[in-house]
Amino acid sequence: MSWLDGTLTSIALCWRIERRDGVTIGLTAHDRDLMIGGLVYRAAPGMTPSAIQRGAGLDADSMDVTGALSSSAISEGDLLAGRWDGARVEVFATDWTDPGERVALGAGTIGTVEIADGMLTAELKGVAAGLERPVVEETSPECRAELGDKRCRVAMAGRRRFAVVTGIDGAVLTLDSEEPEAGCYGGGRLRWFGGANSGLEDAVARSDGATVTLRRAPRFASPGRIELIEGCDKSLATCAGRFANVLNFRGEPYLPGTDLLTRYPGG
Repeated sequence: MSWLDGTLTSIALCWRIERRDGVTIGLTAHDRDLMIGGLVYRAAPGMTPSAIQRGAGLDADSMDVTGALSSSAISEGDLLAGRWDGARVEVFATDWTDPGERVALGAGTIGTVEIADGMLTAELKGVAAGLERPVVEETSPECRAELGDKRCRVAMAGRRRFAVVTGIDGAVLTLDSEEPEAGCYGGGRLRWFGGANSGLEDAVARSDGATVTLRRAPRFASPGRIELIEGCDKSLATCAGRFANVLNFRGEPYLPGTDLLTRYPGG
């Protein structure tokens, strides 16, 4: 590329960040905004990447990006709320005098995020990070499938319901309607469709009548409309009695465990 071979360089580093909900922003280390591929890359001169290390082995490639928090792009509240968790990031270089051609420098997802004194440091995990996950499942007495997925096969039609949060006390939410079956939301999911938590998800620990207890308090104490998705305690008894789905149970409740080694005659 001619713009890389010139006496005077005009290289600008750019970041394209796409959240899991589809929100996409562009940032550049140049001192002016750049239009690339229909997306405006906002000037953020404080954004600097660490050295990118690559090798021929199977070790996961990673890099850090450090920069100042900006309420118009990435705010501290959104980071702490988890809106940027797992966001897809592309890092590339381009010619700021004629944006268009790119030199890819790295891609991955946002991992660990640290915030200190108005500055954020985000770890970018490369594709090879997926090799760090277990290849096969471990045996377990509880079901390893998620309620309604392709292995569980329980039909979720009618098991999703909308409600309105009328009160918040820590991790306990008060709703405008009661659950259709005792404890049916325990182990399920809650999606926010209104208020400051809109677009976020929470795990439900248990439910009782018109109250739902989350595994952690909501990010913002802001009532709003929610969608409740039924859950499962992953036991064989619940799978058989509540869902009549024991043929798809993905666990080994009768497989001897390590406690078998401690047994002895007459024990």
